[in-house]
Amino acid sequence: ETTEMTNREEAETQISELDLLSSMFPYEEEFIVTDQLAVAELKHYVENESAEMPSSKVQFILNVKPEISNASTVEFSMACALPFKYPTVLPEITVRSSLLSRSQQIHLNSDLKTYLLQNCSGEPCMLSAREWVKDHAAAYIDKELSSSSVTSNIVQSEDITFTRLWIYSHHIYNKQKRKNIIEWAKELSLSGFCMPGKPGVVCVEGLQSSCEEFWSRVRRLTWKRILIRHREDVSLEGGGDAEIQKQRKFSTLEEKCFDAHGARGNHMDLGQLYHFLEEKGCADIFQMYFGVEGH
Repeated sequence: ETTEMTNREEAETQISELDLLSSMFPYEEEFIVTDQLAVAELKHYVENESAEMPSSKVQFILNVKPEISNASTVEFSMACALPFKYPTVLPEITVRSSLLSRSQQIHLNSDLKTYLLQNCSGEPCMLSAREWVKDHAAAYIDKELSSSSVTSNIVQSEDITFTRLWIYSHHIYNKQKRKNIIEWAKELSLSGFCMPGKPGVVCVEGLQSSCEEFWSRVRRLTWKRILIRHREDVSLEGGGDAEIQKQRKFSTLEEKCFDAHGARGNHMDLGQLYHFLEEKGCADIFQMYFGVEGH
């Protein structure tokens, strides 16, 4: 039986792994933290009992030059994000290189993920991931070369990304804001839900560009505190409307009020929210919002 790591232990592990990486790869061209604020928040959280969970994941880039005998050096970049629960959950890594076609890149990243799933759950694994990329990535450049000439003709329909944003606000009471959220989602063909009250939770899903437009509008309103707690991006290969509909977990965007009995009508019943998310297959999100297992 393994004991679950606490959030603070996970945060401590992340910091010591980052320290290790920066001592092994002191040069920016090898390792660069792209979000210093997230690291500062993480350190603050570890050092102060009272600090709240960081609001954004630590993100960094590791660049790897595999040794290839017959070619000049190729560089692979690993864009990495550490979820709050890492290393209990896997890191999010996307490997890219200018020499990889789209399908080679997808293939490479999916094999890396399989490797991590089989070898790395629960342990810090950035170094093993980097090692794997160093040893294996170059082989993907030559894979399926014949098919790449075929796909270049349909390039314009390729890059469709389906996105789901989980937005957290200190509170949402204002009627006008609530109206905006529903109307903008409708205008941008986004589905999801909005839970007013304190805290306020908004989920929108649909085309990536529409989600980003929605977020830039919502963000411009005045808030005590609002942030994207979690973001999911799914690449749809040449996906049309049917593909997008298939990804949706919500049919439209509606306001969900889970009234807490006897409260002053503004604190929502988080148990009801948990069951609603569970029904929609999103129960793991609850933990990202509230840092506790739902019941």
